[in-house]
Amino acid sequence: MAARRGGGGDGPGLVWDRPEPPDRPAPSALSRYRIVAAAIRIADADGLAAVSIRKVAAELNAGPMRMYTYLSTKEELLDLMADAVYGEIPLPRGAGQDWREALRTLAERTRRAARRHEWFADLLGGRPLLGPNALAHLEASLAALAGAPGFEDIDTVVRVRDAVNAYVIGAIRNEITERRAERDTGLDKEQWQLASSEYLNRVIAGGRHPMLAKVVRDAGDRDADAKFDTGLEYLFDGIAARLGG
Repeated sequence: MAARRGGGGDGPGLVWDRPEPPDRPAPSALSRYRIVAAAIRIADADGLAAVSIRKVAAELNAGPMRMYTYLSTKEELLDLMADAVYGEIPLPRGAGQDWREALRTLAERTRRAARRHEWFADLLGGRPLLGPNALAHLEASLAALAGAPGFEDIDTVVRVRDAVNAYVIGAIRNEITERRAERDTGLDKEQWQLASSEYLNRVIAGGRHPMLAKVVRDAGDRDADAKFDTGLEYLFDGIAARLGG
């Protein structure tokens, strides 16, 4: 769902199309940049649920109604916040990168951005992100595929990009959810893992989950980096095998 325009109904409907309102320094200077930066500080400290127009206004020592000069809804603010994080993700550059290298670079950098701003994971895969930085990120992922052997058809480019994007979003959201779960218990990582293993051992003791029992007993304990990278490589290998390269 695209960002909506204000109640007046005049002018373009997307926040990206609306010009920055003129600065009014009294009682405090505002800009979309300052509003978004304040919202990000709140979200980094207390999570996305803590972000509101009123709280951002208080952070900037401004009246809430002034905020609506710069954006129409909280959803627009979230769009702007997400695009600001996309702007922190360096895009792969330079000739000679193959499609796997370029997409791996984008995936790893996107994951690092989400680890810096955990709330970013909550916005991935939701509303269409149409800001300039998000579109540049999309363009880079499409360009990494276009023209590579096996990717002559634009539909193949789009489908592969969508598959990789779905993996990256799912893996990031799962990792952030696990990090939050560990933190919310009040236990450190080792204590949380011990409590979890005791519970799982009780569950599988009845014999109803033989494959789960095998995983608990025999599977290696991969860290988050290895888990993310290995899954990505499995996906890349499958794509290459299907396309014959």
